[in-house]
This record gives sequence, C-alpha cells and structure tokens, in this order.
Amino acid sequence: MPTRITLADVHALATEAHAGQFDKIGAPYIRHVEAVAAGLAPFGVGMQMAGLLHDTLEDTDLTAEQLLAAGVPGTVVDLVQRVTNNPDVTYQAKIEAIVTNYGATLIKIADNAHNSHPDRTAQLPAEKRERLARKYADARSVLWAAVPVEDVKAIVSIVNPALLGELGAQLWR
Repeated sequence: MPTRITLADVHALATEAHAGQFDKIGAPYIRHVEAVAAGLAPFGVGMQMAGLLHDTLEDTDLTAEQLLAAGVPGTVVDLVQRVTNNPDVTYQAKIEAIVTNYGATLIKIADNAHNSHPDRTAQLPAEKRERLARKYADARSVLWAAVPVEDVKAIVSIVNPALLGELGAQLWR
C-alpha cells in the first residue's frame, strides 16, 4: 500500500507530468493547473489535488492506475476521471455529466474560470477568443446552476474575479 501522498507530492507529480507542455497562450501548462487548484483551496486538500491533476489523464502519459499507485487517493482519481475529455463525448454532454457530481462541477468551474481569464483570452486570435468565450459562457450557465452560488463565488473570486459581474447578472435573471 502506498504511503499517504501530500499536496506537495501531487504538485511535484503534476509538474513532472506537464513538463515541457505549454497552454494555448504559450505559458507553462503547470501554471494553468496551479490556478485551478488555487481556486479549489476553500474546498480542501483533496480538491486541490484534483485541480492539480485535472488534465493529467488527457494531456500526459499518466493513467488512473499510475495515479493510484503513486498514492493519489481514489476519490481524487475519480474526480480527475470525471472531468477528463472523452473523444466520443461532445463538450455539452461532458458538461451535463460533470454537473451530476459536486466535486467534478467545482473543478470544471475553476478550469472554466481560468480558461476565461481576460489576461489569457486577450492573447488569443480574435476568432478563437470569440468562439471560446461563447463555449465557456454556455458551460458556465450549466455549471454555475449546479452548485450553491457561494461556492461559485469562492472559486471565481480567486481564479477570475472578472466573472463576478456575470455571476451577479445570472443571479438576477
């Protein structure tokens, strides 16, 4: 049985897994998963672990079995699997499946918030920026409705405070 893994261990695992990877704007990929994990801090260490690992199964060679063998708790691996893209599932269907699980929903809210951050989106070509803005806004309408507004606010205020106005507008609809 593996020893108990710490948040620092998971950070090192994610750093190694994403080494040499860059996101859509050319930033080291680890910065994205760190931002997602930071947004999940109010929800505990397990959620931060899931945030750090949320893209490992789809963007690295790591498998769920390897995460478990490294000592990552099964509950964390389950959340990572729930938010992992499947090429046979549309994005809308993925979002609809994610909102059936509270923890997965929080991870996806943090992921969406970071992907929607104005400092990041401003660096994308206009066409891509507009397409992703629509995609992420549509997802937010489903994600945000699935958990208490206080939880959305806790994440968004850390990851992307620019979305707080949108959250307020959604509350008044």
